[in-house]
Amino acid sequence: MHPFLDESFHVRWSTLVPEAVEPDIRHALAQAKDRLDAIRAADLAALTYENTFAALEKATEPLSRGWGLLNHLDSVNDGPEQRAALNAMLPEVSDFYASIPLDDALWTVLKTFGRSAAVEQLDPVRRRFVEETMNDFVQSGADLPADKKARIAELEAELSKITQEYTEHVLDSTNAWELVIDDESKLAGLPDSSKAAALANAKAKGVATEDKPAWRFTLQYPSMGPVMQYLHDDGIRHQVWEASSKVGATGDFDNTGLVWKILELRHEKAAILGHDDFADLTLLRRMAKDGKTALRFTEDLHARVKPGFLADYKQLRSYKAAANQAPADDLQPWETGYWAERQRKENYDLDDEALRPYFPVEGVMAGMFELSSRLFGITIRQREVVYYERGQRPADAPADVIEVWHPEVTFYEIHDSKTGRHLGSFYADWHPREPKRGGAWMNCLHTGGPDEPHLGLITGNMSPPVGGKPALLTHGEVETVFHEFGHLLHGLLSDVPVKSLAGTNVPWDFVELPSQIMENFCWDRESLDLFARHFETGEPIPDELFAKMKAAENYMSATAFMRQLAFGKLDLDLHIHFDHYRGRDLDAVDREILADYRTPLKTDTPSMARRFNHLFSSPTGYAAGYYSYKWAEVLDADAFTRFKKEGVLNPETGYSFREHILSKGNSAPVDELYRRFMGRDPELEPLLVRAGIA
Repeated sequence: MHPFLDESFHVRWSTLVPEAVEPDIRHALAQAKDRLDAIRAADLAALTYENTFAALEKATEPLSRGWGLLNHLDSVNDGPEQRAALNAMLPEVSDFYASIPLDDALWTVLKTFGRSAAVEQLDPVRRRFVEETMNDFVQSGADLPADKKARIAELEAELSKITQEYTEHVLDSTNAWELVIDDESKLAGLPDSSKAAALANAKAKGVATEDKPAWRFTLQYPSMGPVMQYLHDDGIRHQVWEASSKVGATGDFDNTGLVWKILELRHEKAAILGHDDFADLTLLRRMAKDGKTALRFTEDLHARVKPGFLADYKQLRSYKAAANQAPADDLQPWETGYWAERQRKENYDLDDEALRPYFPVEGVMAGMFELSSRLFGITIRQREVVYYERGQRPADAPADVIEVWHPEVTFYEIHDSKTGRHLGSFYADWHPREPKRGGAWMNCLHTGGPDEPHLGLITGNMSPPVGGKPALLTHGEVETVFHEFGHLLHGLLSDVPVKSLAGTNVPWDFVELPSQIMENFCWDRESLDLFARHFETGEPIPDELFAKMKAAENYMSATAFMRQLAFGKLDLDLHIHFDHYRGRDLDAVDREILADYRTPLKTDTPSMARRFNHLFSSPTGYAAGYYSYKWAEVLDADAFTRFKKEGVLNPETGYSFREHILSKGNSAPVDELYRRFMGRDPELEPLLVRAGIA
């Protein structure tokens, strides 16, 4: 038995024990190598699509599934034995995947068929798969001489190793810090919901009892976020900010050296492959095409946003000065969130806590499902699940029982409303835990096809349930739920016959369109009424509160806009101009790159690069691609104008989006898919209007 390779649709999570990792992954590696051997041995005079490119896609399916399950567990349920098992197999798995496009014999077979007249006889999707795979091989070094291929393989192996180390440092340093407060008077300003969560956390950790209450805070965002936003005590906010800024930055967890090493290895890889920098290599087949275009895009938006950004800060300085009856002065980094929230509350009589009761997580999910059903012609239903400790699956457990990896995880099925066809299923895991990495994400565990369902998951670190109440989310957390569900729909509504072109396997500056367009529904009254219901009364958001929410929609939007541009600018500059910055102090480099993007605070903030998982937690990930969020925002703001014009819940518009975007994956060039939906190329103006910047 090989539990990690079990082909059952419903994953048997309890069987995925650390001691199964090595035998299962080795078995899958051997199987994949045998399948590649069969392709290499093919008669060059009798090549077909099935014994070349289709066979290549199938060769690694069991390995990809097993390795994907292990990496998912590493993200949501880290532990020492599992971590050791993953790291033990990481070099072999990395070497294997890196070797595929560098294999001369395999490339000869694929190239022979890929350049033959037979390709023209294939249907358009399979022909695109051949073309995309050929480009993948060339871009990965298939045509390099032997010595350079060997170096590329070494670089890939080293990148896999140190990016995993980087990720572990971020998680471990996040979990290594806590703040326990036993004087309730110091919590003035903190919302009751946050105090209750901190008290429950302290009790769970054994640092508080009924007789001796205490409040425990961590660097997980639902814990630290309200502290930075609401707590009156400046000293405590300073403490929390300082701890947060040191994640991945000190002692055994210091990622400084790893950041420079990762950048160096990526730069060398790009040079060997004939590119000036890693951005040009990475963006070659994305919408931007090269790093300079992505940088121009970022800098153009910066020029448009800067006046509003400076005005935001000037106003905030003045507000704080007036409140303190003192001369205007620059703020400290631990003051900005607090004073921005105070000003927002005074200007609009609104804070996130007023909206929380209308966003119980289960109600948000149910309303989001109803909205998606109306728009996209699907039905979504929850299934019963069971949780077994790992290694504790009962011998008499029913074969069709649906297991989850944690008691909080839920499971759902999506069916087509007209045909009843099972399109896909997914897990949802919304709350923080120490063994779980921060942030929110969507993954595909199994890519199906026209005749088999997909399997995916959505995960986040949202406000947990406290004191017998359901988990009540902030409006920002609701947007995150909708965002990840958009990614999920892109994966599970895919209807592409070639798995490698299905779902979210699209250029990364397009992949955020389906996710970000869903966030728009969190601001429209008609769609909000489907899911924004008071957890006790079931009433929708009152008109007066909704009016305040809309009035405050673009409060300091230029500042939020600039923050995203700064992340993209830092990313691109580090990768494009690596030779210029190599060997210098990381914080000084950060300040130089972002001199025109950062608020002029009294205390310099350490570089985000040490804890920037998007850029450094995998060999590529969002590296040289963080600009994609803003690039895709242009697309989503523009595309949503069609929904607004034709009806936000218009099923014809929604089905058109499903037909042309959600179902098509990478089966055609994505700019063409966009034109099929909108009838034209994207326009920038709708994004600027939506952000209140135009």
